[in-house]
Amino acid sequence: MSDNQSWNSSGSEEDIEPREEPGHPIGIAEFSGYLSKWTNYIHGWQDRWVVLKNNTLSYYKSQDETEYGCRGSLCLSKAVITPHEFDECRLDMSVNDSVWYLRAQDPEHRHQWIESIELHKADSGYGSESSLRRHGSMLSLTSATSGYSATSTSSFKKGHSLREKLAEMETFRDILCRQVDTLQKYFDSCADAVSKDELQRDKIVEDDEDDFPNTRTDGEFLHNNNGSKEKSFQSLNPKEINGIDFKGEAITFKATTAGILATLSHCIDLMVKREDSWQKRLDKEMEKRRRIEESYKSALNELKKKSHFGGPDYEEGPNSLINEDEFFDAVEAALDRQDKIEEQSQTEKTRIQRSDAVSLGDAYSSSGTHRFSNKVEEMVQSHMTYSLQDVGGDANWQLVVEEGEMKVYRREVEENGIVLDPLKATHSVKGVTGHEVCHYFWDTAYRSDWETTIENFNVVETLSENAVIVYQTHKRVWPASQRDVLYLSAMRKIMASNENDPDTWLVCNFSVDHENALPTSRCVRAKINIAMICQTLVSPPDGDKEISRDNILCKITYVANVNPGGWAPASVLRAVAKREYPKFLKRFTSYVQEKTAGKPILF
Repeated sequence: MSDNQSWNSSGSEEDIEPREEPGHPIGIAEFSGYLSKWTNYIHGWQDRWVVLKNNTLSYYKSQDETEYGCRGSLCLSKAVITPHEFDECRLDMSVNDSVWYLRAQDPEHRHQWIESIELHKADSGYGSESSLRRHGSMLSLTSATSGYSATSTSSFKKGHSLREKLAEMETFRDILCRQVDTLQKYFDSCADAVSKDELQRDKIVEDDEDDFPNTRTDGEFLHNNNGSKEKSFQSLNPKEINGIDFKGEAITFKATTAGILATLSHCIDLMVKREDSWQKRLDKEMEKRRRIEESYKSALNELKKKSHFGGPDYEEGPNSLINEDEFFDAVEAALDRQDKIEEQSQTEKTRIQRSDAVSLGDAYSSSGTHRFSNKVEEMVQSHMTYSLQDVGGDANWQLVVEEGEMKVYRREVEENGIVLDPLKATHSVKGVTGHEVCHYFWDTAYRSDWETTIENFNVVETLSENAVIVYQTHKRVWPASQRDVLYLSAMRKIMASNENDPDTWLVCNFSVDHENALPTSRCVRAKINIAMICQTLVSPPDGDKEISRDNILCKITYVANVNPGGWAPASVLRAVAKREYPKFLKRFTSYVQEKTAGKPILF
């Protein structure tokens, strides 16, 4: 047993302090840096300061907040590191049910983190060399007695007699070490004295080769040379070497070793007596562990059978683990939650009354002179030509929703696996004009009042009085990725070719590019081509009465061609469109009726 190891006199593992031996440092150097951590489906990946130290992986919101305590930590002893199969920068850390999804800035940094974590794990286990040094002699004791019992060191804590005997052995050890040092000094002194004695004998023999020494009874050697010269030396006396009582030391040494043997014999007797109870306790714990493992496996199988959402592996993407039915259920549930939130906000919100003054100049009769004017004119003519055509014939329009005056049609179109189904809806609304409907649809000042799917939007550029470029992000519906769209929105009054044509207004929205709103990795950029065509039909009033809102009917034709991008399943996109478009039309037309009620008619 080395001097730097000692028995734990209290018998408690908690009292053992790690000790550093020369050339064998305890632990591995701290490793830290920024990693992106998956927080939740709303905030996604967030940069966090991660610290690897003392077999623990901890993270902080930033490096400046380390002094305030970590946000979370994982013990690496039982942690499982899983590099992602497709994402070269990602690694997942899991301990039982807790999973951390982490991303490094590049594959090289991920490799450094994995190596450092593995080094800390290797240094943390009881089987490592540094672990044996840190746990000291208590572990050595359990190893030495393993032949008598299979129990753990924690069982020693309950045996007070055994603890007392261990304390006695600690005392015996100290005494024995001091005695060994004393006896070693004695033996070294004896060896030095004997060497000096032999040298002295050799020198006398060389000086008096022809003379024969006479030995006196007192132990001196006399050499007579002409009766005038005499040399002598003393033999060794053990009691005169460093004042050591060899006999006393030997007796004490014998007594100490006898005490150690007796104490060890007592310890062995105690452990043998407790072996039966320890074995029963061990069997009981093993049976308990077996039942727990069976319960865990059963729960894990049940969990696999159910939908488990929340991690980045279940998001929309080419390698998503979520199947199409689960994707649809998650989207449906998220939309239901948004509807409830919107209903509550509409109930509690006090609307701010705005001035509804609308310019009636010739600005809405042309496309203007901005750089997109030719494109706007092309889109307007295309929609007026094709959007108002009948849904019958060879167009293959399928009626998917019919609610009163509202009908929604769809044509199934896919390109490279992406759903591009054109959608067409017709609706008739009493008491409003086409001008009023297009005004509230186009003017961004009223957008947030009726559009519930938008998270935020802003006007990137105003091209003319009737044309703007708008950037907007839509609320995320997990597990689908968040979408954004950049489009030009233009409002036009369509000039009648003859006096029998109805008063017609049009709003067209189509995707464009702009240097101030470039695509980002945060959202999937959708492409749109949408038109709302509103025709005002007036029935003559009775007698000399003035035209009222009871005599007005607005016929709305809404067409939408949307490329959502991304990897959302086709069935989910079609189901969402079937659900959301009718709701949007009813919500918007009801809003226009509410805004125009009791106000002068705007033709």
